[in-house]
Order: sequence, then C-alpha cells, then structure tokens
Amino acid sequence: MVQTSLVRPSSNPFQPPTFVSIESERRHRQERLAAAFRVFARLGFAQGLAGHITARDPELTDHFWVNPFGIHFSRIRVSDLILVNSEGQVVQGEGKVSQAAFAIHSQIHEARPDVIAAAHAHSFYGKTWSTLGRLLDPITQDSCAFYQDHALFDDFTGIVLETSEGKRIAQGLGKNKAAILRNHGILTVGHSVDEAAWWYIRLEDTAKAQLLAEAVGKPILIDHDIALNIQQRGGTHQAGWGGFQYLWDEITHDQPDLFD
Repeated sequence: MVQTSLVRPSSNPFQPPTFVSIESERRHRQERLAAAFRVFARLGFAQGLAGHITARDPELTDHFWVNPFGIHFSRIRVSDLILVNSEGQVVQGEGKVSQAAFAIHSQIHEARPDVIAAAHAHSFYGKTWSTLGRLLDPITQDSCAFYQDHALFDDFTGIVLETSEGKRIAQGLGKNKAAILRNHGILTVGHSVDEAAWWYIRLEDTAKAQLLAEAVGKPILIDHDIALNIQQRGGTHQAGWGGFQYLWDEITHDQPDLFD
C-alpha cells in the first residue's frame, strides 16, 4: 500500500494533514479521489456512465483529476485517474473524459477558486428529490448541515454537454457547498476531496429522509436559530473532512488495491 508522505497526519480527526511537497499533496488528493469512487460504488451511487468526482491539481490549479469515462467506480485505482486541462484535454493518464464531467466541473473549479473537489452523480434519492424543484428542509439534525447552505438550480434543459450550461450551474451553486439540480440530481463541493464526498453522501441521505418523512406525514421543522447553530457547528469544512474519515478507514482496509 502506498502511503502519502505527510509532514504529520493530525491527531484531530477534524483537521486535515499538511504536506512536505506538491507531489505528496497531489498523491494525497489522488488517493482520496480513488477511495471516494470506491465508497460511492459501495453505497450504490454508480449509475451507468453518469457521475464524476474531481480534484483540483495542487500545482496546475486550472487542471483537475477525474475518473476516466466508462470505468466503474468500484474498479478505479489511483493509476486510472486522468488529469484534464482547462480546454478539456487529457494531459496525463489514459482514457477519455466525460463531456458532461468537463462541462460541469471545469466551470465550478473556475468560478470557485476555494473548491478543491466537486462530486456529482445520479444517486436514487437525490435525483428523486430533484424532481420536486425544492430546497431541503431542516427536519433532522443531520439535514441542518445544509441549512441556508445549498442552492436550487431550477432550469433543466437536458444533458449537460456545453460549458455554457456548466457555467450556469456554477452560478446557481453560488457560494454554497451543495446544489439540487432540478430533474437531474445533486452536486456538492468542498475544500478537500473528503469534504465534497462526505457532503454528497450526507445530502443523498437528507433527501432520502425527507422523502420518507413526507410520504407518511408532515415533518416538523427545526427552528431557524437551532438549525443555523447546528449548521455553523456541523456544516463546516472541518466537519465535512472529518465525516469521511471512517469511510476512508473502511474502504482502504477492505480494498487496498485502490492505491495501485
């Protein structure tokens, strides 16, 4: 198993590590990206050819690492990842980049310099909730992580194949960490691959909880002040990073070939 060379991994699970070099930081992002795909596969988020997670390169900041088109999430290794430039060209690795992945993610990374990673898939509950054209409500403690911190992109025009449409999605996302793409699915971003992946998992779960709750009754909303307080504590970049760590531990223990 390849281990990333770190200055020191923090003993605090809510504190990401620091790095001794650009190379070690790149390797770390690649490892987390490969692991995130494996986790998504385990959770059932792999839906045919749809879905992509990207990680900005730490040196070539207008380039991003992404899954090659056509490889199942469950099989992705670090060596399978491809590096794509701002023109949509694969400059490192073998394979093709999904046209939709480039159209969406290139524009998000350009519009949001703070974003290291972005995740989008067609997971069942997220795409089901997206058909309602609504934001999610603060009905559980977990859902409050997205309180006043997710957006609705309320203008579905078909499969995203052009960067102009990706630019509109990026504008709709704004400064939020998540977006519901009406009639399409959900999307999350983060200051790390870990954070973006965790928020995606949490957003899918939040959509599932509200769909089930509304199927049997009218959920009771959490009061604004309480929801906002929870968001400010449990919706931070550090909380997002920390939330993914137990999934990282599990998947790397079970599937160490992802480091290949």
